[in-house]
Amino acid sequence: MSDPISKEGFDKLMEEWKRLKFVERPEMQRQVGAAAAEGDRSENAAYTYGKMRLRDIDRRLRELDKILDHAKVVSTEAPADGSIRFGATVTLEDRKTRKKRVYTLVGVQEIDPLQGRISVSSPVGQALIGKKKGAIVPITVPRGAIEYSIIEIEYK
Repeated sequence: MSDPISKEGFDKLMEEWKRLKFVERPEMQRQVGAAAAEGDRSENAAYTYGKMRLRDIDRRLRELDKILDHAKVVSTEAPADGSIRFGATVTLEDRKTRKKRVYTLVGVQEIDPLQGRISVSSPVGQALIGKKKGAIVPITVPRGAIEYSIIEIEYK
């Protein structure tokens, strides 16, 4: 099964993988080797910390390997029909309170709720897919059902 991701998101994860693999891990290995050469490892904080940090780096590298192996880079270009798809930035207006919200539909590895980046597979994302500007979209959220009007759709 593949997980959708934007080109930017994929590149960001790949850069993290390269930094961990070719910069941080070799440096930490060097530090652990230097700490081990000091003698008694049982009371050597630098050695203990270094080994823990190496385990953390290796764990993250394994995670990134899985993510990148299953990632499917998806186009974030606007579709010809003007509908909402992966990568869209959508401005919504609550029909009751008139409060506006802006969401960008991204893959699971790219979500950042504080920046309005939500998963395309989230309840809100699923409700928006395929809709067009001006549509009224009922969305069920934990606090109940909300009706939104789609005010704007952008692709960056």
